[in-house]
Amino acid sequence: MAQIEILTEDARWTDAGLAALAETACNAALAELSLDGDYEISLLACDDARVAELNTEFRGKPTPTNVLSWPSEDRAAQIPGMIPQLPDGAPHELELGDIALAYDTCAREAEAANKPLKDHVTHLLVHGTLHLLGFDHINDPDAALMEGLETRILAKLGIEDPYRV
Repeated sequence: MAQIEILTEDARWTDAGLAALAETACNAALAELSLDGDYEISLLACDDARVAELNTEFRGKPTPTNVLSWPSEDRAAQIPGMIPQLPDGAPHELELGDIALAYDTCAREAEAANKPLKDHVTHLLVHGTLHLLGFDHINDPDAALMEGLETRILAKLGIEDPYRV
């Protein structure tokens, strides 16, 4: 079960019920992978300006984005399309990392896709949690694995496949 510490810089996230969404989404991702330790995730609930600063600093991209993540360890699989080296619950592996969400971008994307904000944010939290666990979408095999997991997790939460056209 994930222990999620939320730093709220934008009060709109409180109004959106982010704490409950994060608990549901992050724990669903961990459960799908049979991870039942007391894992820790730090979540920054902010706006586009803050995420743009972080995106510039860490990725060299001076624009906002919906979600950013910083895994505490490199868990990436050595072979594209394979499951990453998941944490085994050892004390040094309990801290999974940090996720940041930009309210403005998330709300714009949800509206443009005609989706409830809570569904879109749940997807992004699942996505961010999977990144913390070593999943990625840099190449086609990794993207197929990650998107398949996201779709399966979201379906269990009653949320439509975000990748279906």
